[in-house]
Amino acid sequence: MRVRFMSIIDDDDPLEPTEEECPGPVDLESALLTEKLNNVIAEPPLVLHAGTTLGEAISRMRVASRGCALITEDGRLVGIFTERDVLMRVAGRPIDFEQAAIRDYMTANPVTLPSDSSVAFALNRMLIEGFRHIPLVDEDGGPIAVVSMRQLIEYLGEFFNRDLLTLPPDPRTNFRSREGA
Repeated sequence: MRVRFMSIIDDDDPLEPTEEECPGPVDLESALLTEKLNNVIAEPPLVLHAGTTLGEAISRMRVASRGCALITEDGRLVGIFTERDVLMRVAGRPIDFEQAAIRDYMTANPVTLPSDSSVAFALNRMLIEGFRHIPLVDEDGGPIAVVSMRQLIEYLGEFFNRDLLTLPPDPRTNFRSREGA
C-alpha cells in the first residue's frame, strides 16, 4: 500500500511534502505487481533463424525499427541479437555481412521470462542484470514477444499526469526564461 504524505500542521510550510509532490496515482504500485507483461507488449517480435546472414538481420532490424531480434532454431529461442551486439561484436571488424551467420554474433541463451511475469519483476530483472531487452517465451521455449526498457517506461509514464512529467527537477523552482532565443 502506498502512503501519501500530506501537510496537516501548517498548510503554508514550503518544506512540508504535499500530495502533489508524491508523483503517480495510488494504483501505480498495484499495477506494477499485478499487470502482466503480455498486457504491456504492443507489437510482435522480430524473429529470425540462427542461419540468417548478419546483413539480412541488421537490414530487417533497421526496416522494422527494432532494437533487437530474437534468434531461433527448431522453433526454440537460442539467442538475441541487439544493437549492443552490433556495437560490441560487429562494428569495426572485417566481416562479410552476406556470409556471416547471426548465430556467430548473437548473445546465446539469453535470460528469458514467461509472458505472465509481472511488470515489477521484469523491471527488477532488467535493472539488476543491466538488460534493455528480455525475451518472453512459452512453456516450450518458443519466442512469444520481447519486452524493452523503453516499453516499460512508456507504460509507467501513462500513470502520470502530463503536467507532472514536465516539472523541473525541483518542483518548487520555476523554469528560467531563455535569453536570446
